[in-house]
Amino acid sequence: MVSEKLIKILVFELLEFAAFSTPTLVIVEQFATAYQTTMGNPEKTHYWLIVSCSIAYVASVTLLIWVPIKVLLFKKHRFTKNIVGWRPVMMMYVILTTLPSFSFSIAVTEVQKNKNPLPSTLPDLPVSLVLTSLIVVDIIEKLRIYPLKAWQKCNEDRHIHTTTLHQVKTVTDQVKQQEENTSFPQPARRTEASQPSAESTQNPSPVLEEPQEPSFHSGVLGAMSQQDHRAQIILWSFVLWSDTIEMVRVAGHPAVYKSGWLYPVYIFSFISLLRIILTPQNPLHNSLGIFLQDLPFVIVRLSLIIALGTVTPVLGLCKNILVMVSYVYFNYFSKFKALSTFETSSF
Repeated sequence: MVSEKLIKILVFELLEFAAFSTPTLVIVEQFATAYQTTMGNPEKTHYWLIVSCSIAYVASVTLLIWVPIKVLLFKKHRFTKNIVGWRPVMMMYVILTTLPSFSFSIAVTEVQKNKNPLPSTLPDLPVSLVLTSLIVVDIIEKLRIYPLKAWQKCNEDRHIHTTTLHQVKTVTDQVKQQEENTSFPQPARRTEASQPSAESTQNPSPVLEEPQEPSFHSGVLGAMSQQDHRAQIILWSFVLWSDTIEMVRVAGHPAVYKSGWLYPVYIFSFISLLRIILTPQNPLHNSLGIFLQDLPFVIVRLSLIIALGTVTPVLGLCKNILVMVSYVYFNYFSKFKALSTFETSSF
């Protein structure tokens, strides 16, 4: 019988290949249809020529790049161990699928500008298909290390809560020890084990007072409070790219695609997708999110609002500004001595 691991690998590979090839074929077919309609020629010579070129592109890229790299990743474990901090599969998808799809989406827009009358809105299928396929590939790459049948509880909250309690206990013990030493002076013993380091006494770790959360272990509430890390991967994979999805959808607005603002919207949206190449736990992931997404989106959204009005939601602009300011403040400004005084709040 076929093993469950082999079935899992086959299903994942088929889904990834479908997500890799489908967006390019669909968007190029829409470009061929728009071009054929604009030409007004009853013969479909140009249509089938463009479609055949897209099929040839997908087939050649699959046989020359996609399949060899996939085989190399499965067979050569030494090669896989040397890949640290980035994901080759996501890089192939971004360069070989997302970039051509965005390019042909712009081409479809330019071709439809020659129509009379102009369409009121652009079709949403290309954008949704490309980004959905990208998210699907990202989810599959994250789920590879997890079993699909066994139940696995998410222990992130419990780990954070345990770590916080450990920090509170450690700092409390240090404070009590210092009070005892000041109230009952004893001869000093110069032992390395008993003396706390200068760094720990001068800069104690902050004690965070978090609100107590209820815990349910049985009944309906216990069933509703169950958390699985695999389900959260799927949830947060869509939430993570909601800002980019909203930005690309702005390109379908008539005031945007009829003007030159179409190009910066697509260009900066593609740039924001480049951080998906990194692994989820890469330390540079948050910084690149600021420099590749939030900062460019602030410039583009602010320019669109000034030039064309509220074609893009103001909420998205506020989100980008708040994320940038909070990242810079808490990671850099809070380290200054004038702002590094520790305070606790009882309410």
